Amino acid sequence: MVRWKRGESDIDALVRSGELQKLTGDAANGDRLLQKATITLETARSAIHRDPDSAFVLAYDASRQALTGLLAQQGLRPTTRGGHYAVEQAVRAQFGPGFRQFGALRRRRNELEYPERPGDDATNDEASQAVESAAAIIAAAADLLERLGLF
Repeated sequence: MVRWKRGESDIDALVRSGELQKLTGDAANGDRLLQKATITLETARSAIHRDPDSAFVLAYDASRQALTGLLAQQGLRPTTRGGHYAVEQAVRAQFGPGFRQFGALRRRRNELEYPERPGDDATNDEASQAVESAAAIIAAAADLLERLGLF
């Protein structure tokens, strides 16, 4: 497997800044995270009508797990310094607009987790859309996984 070239300088910068770090051995296998993402997505789907806020957050988590799986497949992982935003930056740099909805999910998840106004809750429709976006992200990540080599 060859190293993914698109976004290479951005990834190098994220590694140099400590927002991403390199993995070796069994840790550099994204399949486990994609499997976890699928299970998390199933849980999100089951909570849409009972608890739309939690369903939204779980859909976001499933997306993040899938994208972190792509990074793991490349021998990379976000650090506590880079966090969730480093995942977004790395994916945007390498894989482009196909994963754009992840940024919107991340920002809305932050609003739900740290609300500024009372009553700023997710609706059932919003949670359903988040689940569908997460399903698309997971499917796209699964299609890419086997084409990725170590960074």
